[in-house]
Amino acid sequence: MSKGKVVLGTLAGFAVGAMVGILFAPEKGSVTRKQIMTKGDDYWGDFKANFDGFIESMQTKYEATKSDVKDVAEKGKAKYDEVRKDLKNAASDATQSIL
Repeated sequence: MSKGKVVLGTLAGFAVGAMVGILFAPEKGSVTRKQIMTKGDDYWGDFKANFDGFIESMQTKYEATKSDVKDVAEKGKAKYDEVRKDLKNAASDATQSIL
């Protein structure tokens, strides 16, 4: 099971538990609605903070992967150029030895 699903399930469980607890509390309806809104705002803030952290970590991983791919491509091009140069030199040497 992925970490994201576990976190989402946990947050949903807390939210449902808080809602049920508030709904069965012996308070006036207006007080209960205010408590529900306050808890909802708290959970939304927590969810947003976690989601923002997730997005930031994904951006960091994307940038690191992009950098790694660029490095590999540059090394591959340098190796290609080196082999190409060696082949040209070998062909030139072979041509001169034949003549």
